[in-house]
Amino acid sequence: MSRPVSISRARHLVLIGLMLSGFALLAGRSAQLQLLDSDFLQGQADARHLRVVQVPAHRGMITDRHGEPLAISTPVESVWANPRELVASPGELARVAALLGTKAEQIQRLLGQRKDREFVYLRRHMAPDKAQQVIALDIPGIYLQQEYRRYYPAGEVASHLIGFTNVDDRGQEGLELAFDKWLSGEAGAKRVVKDGRRHIVENVENIRSARPGKSLALSIDRRIQYLAYRELKAAVQQHHAHSGSIVVLDSRSGEVLALANQPSFNPNNRRRLTADKLRNRAMTDVFEPGSTMKPFVIAAALQSGRYVPATRIDTSPGLFQVGTYTIHDMHDYGVLDLTGVIRKSSNVAASKIALALDPQDIWRGYSEAGFGVATASGFPGEVDGYLADFHRWRDIERATLAYGYGLSVTSMQLAEAYSVFANDGYRVPVTLLRRGDDDDVHKQVVFHPTVARSVRKMMEEVVKEGGTAPLAAVSGYRVAGKTGTVHKSEAGGYAKHRYVALFAGMAPASDPRLVVVVVVNEPSRDEHFGGQVAGPVFSRVMAGALRLLNIAPDAEPLLQTRRPAAEGPA
Repeated sequence: MSRPVSISRARHLVLIGLMLSGFALLAGRSAQLQLLDSDFLQGQADARHLRVVQVPAHRGMITDRHGEPLAISTPVESVWANPRELVASPGELARVAALLGTKAEQIQRLLGQRKDREFVYLRRHMAPDKAQQVIALDIPGIYLQQEYRRYYPAGEVASHLIGFTNVDDRGQEGLELAFDKWLSGEAGAKRVVKDGRRHIVENVENIRSARPGKSLALSIDRRIQYLAYRELKAAVQQHHAHSGSIVVLDSRSGEVLALANQPSFNPNNRRRLTADKLRNRAMTDVFEPGSTMKPFVIAAALQSGRYVPATRIDTSPGLFQVGTYTIHDMHDYGVLDLTGVIRKSSNVAASKIALALDPQDIWRGYSEAGFGVATASGFPGEVDGYLADFHRWRDIERATLAYGYGLSVTSMQLAEAYSVFANDGYRVPVTLLRRGDDDDVHKQVVFHPTVARSVRKMMEEVVKEGGTAPLAAVSGYRVAGKTGTVHKSEAGGYAKHRYVALFAGMAPASDPRLVVVVVVNEPSRDEHFGGQVAGPVFSRVMAGALRLLNIAPDAEPLLQTRRPAAEGPA
């Protein structure tokens, strides 16, 4: 009986010994891990859970001249997935799809196509509260990433000028593109600890602070911008026109206070954006300027010393033959002095003056006023226009250039050129950025001050009774300007019933502060003359802008509205 007891006791001792040995091994291993291998294991843990993540930087703000926002960046969340980790039931995937505004099948197809990747966007730029609802579903493999989205408070009113960014916040059009480097921020970096679901549980170290983009202050006055856009849009709709553009310029500083086009687009919602709405027509669309060029021919004539304001030109019988080409006036205006040439907009008189002048004198006046070269605005895609070298001019070209055919300009070029008359013969380069009071602006002499003031005085007759644009007058202010009504070119010549209606002018004429150019392309109703179509737009925009800038009147108020005199296409 003693032998079985001894065996049982031996077994217990062996079992106890094995257990003690196991505990000893565990204790030893624990000591090894905690004392000897702790640095190695901590490094391995950090390698798996310590990450360097990017800290997004927001883009610089674009403001008008008074600091009113025109483009700002707002924080948003983007939802992304790791196809290798994503595990979701059909019901969960359907709920995710509903929050993302898509279908579960589309998400499955997207993940299936990119299953070899570890990062796939499911939805960019969601509102933070909506994105949090996605994360609240607690589905492994779905994460959030903070980004910034551009928002444009002025919407379509300033869209052609400001432009827009893409989904990665890079400038694509307009000033967003031109100043992309200036506006773009520099992302920062920080070291963080993430849990198994890639959620940040601890910020460990700031490696590099994010650097926001720099702000950009434009020359634009948002109040005048809204006014110009509203009036241009109303005119284009009223006359069933194809398109239009308007530029409002501070003639003294060269600052663009407003620039608008029709048709326009909403940069905050570009789903249905088409190419014809995208163009900044004031900078990219060229046209023949017609009779708006006559003041420059008159100025060249006065500058030459061969003409004085009282010089008389016989326009009878309203026709003038140049080679095989016949130049027409709307009526037989008889004998006109230089003021009458401007007031009646005589093609015959302008042609006779141009043919009597040295071609180089005309070309110099045109080119130094800025025709044939892009302005210094720096706007992407701005075109040069066209002005041929005077050595290639034939007589007919000299004649037609006098009333604005044979060259091409943009609305911005025409506004800059008219500022020469507003600045007593000096050309001030235009800018889309706000200029400080101390900024040194280079001024180029184009015409003698006496010449510029004389032509400006002549242009005041255009908005008076008997002129071509009394509808462009502004109550209480002296206005100087010129109309243009241009036949559009087409294959084989010029269209008979397709026009561009123009008005370019300045106020107050005694000491001009503002220059406004209005271009309405292809008005399709009965009215198509510049004085009828573009003149009233000029009047309303100029009146509003003068009031907003608190510029004192310099004339007696108008007593009544008058109709424009007949104006020929030129």
